[in-house]
Amino acid sequence: MDVRVETVREVTGELVDAFGRLLPQLSATAKPLDHAALDRIVTCDAMTVLVARTPEAIVGTLTLVLLPLPSGLRARIEDVVVDASARGHGVAGLLTREALRIAREAGARTADLTSRPDRAAANRLYERLGFEARQSTVYRFPLDA
Repeated sequence: MDVRVETVREVTGELVDAFGRLLPQLSATAKPLDHAALDRIVTCDAMTVLVARTPEAIVGTLTLVLLPLPSGLRARIEDVVVDASARGHGVAGLLTREALRIAREAGARTADLTSRPDRAAANRLYERLGFEARQSTVYRFPLDA
């Protein structure tokens, strides 16, 4: 599969359509993103949105968040999703390696991500790339309740 990874610089109709197709494959509860919502994400200084593109379409995305904290610059990889039709072709690996390259060049000390246990293929990929599971408890407080 001919895939290239690009950093999103501007929001286009193609990008809005791609997120409309990809986000439901990541989360059943994610709300659709319109042009304005995607523009807020793409233009946020802390975020880098990457897309994986074939000659025909955008087939994956990843959001890299760089957090300047008192303990040092940290990187978080969020919302990695590859279209079902493109899975098993190394797309997530290409996106993740590019995010790690950007984070390293920015001077991040670490890069974190989370992945549900039932995403076995994704977890195997992250381990192959050198991520190590941490013994940590993640807490979540629902702010929209």
